[in-house]
Amino acid sequence: MSARLFRVIVPVSDIDQAASFYSRVLGVSGMRVSNGRHYFDCGGVILACFDPAADGDGYTPAPNPEWLYFAVDDIKATFASCQAAGATFCKEEVHGAASGEIVTRPWGERSFYIHDPFGNKICFVDSATVFRG
Repeated sequence: MSARLFRVIVPVSDIDQAASFYSRVLGVSGMRVSNGRHYFDCGGVILACFDPAADGDGYTPAPNPEWLYFAVDDIKATFASCQAAGATFCKEEVHGAASGEIVTRPWGERSFYIHDPFGNKICFVDSATVFRG
């Protein structure tokens, strides 16, 4: 028996803003499944934007502490979508190169890094360059 990734939670503090942001960035509208949950199908894995207060859980969410990586077919279009959606592009260096620009990493991946409006760390990788070790 093998396991596969089913759902990833992205904590947010405004479900409507999250749905709008991720719809623009991912290019799909997703689906509201409860007052505080909006799901996006990302190649068979669900990206679940979750606003605990809107779902009646009564606590303030903290952003994910580690990077969430997406493989995309058109990295330039995704970069432009992130700009249009108002993403915060990272200023710090990652692996010795600028992170908020599309660059080729030492292992060959072309990628860029952003923060969503809620402080979650997101990286987009050109799917043609994904390195699997």
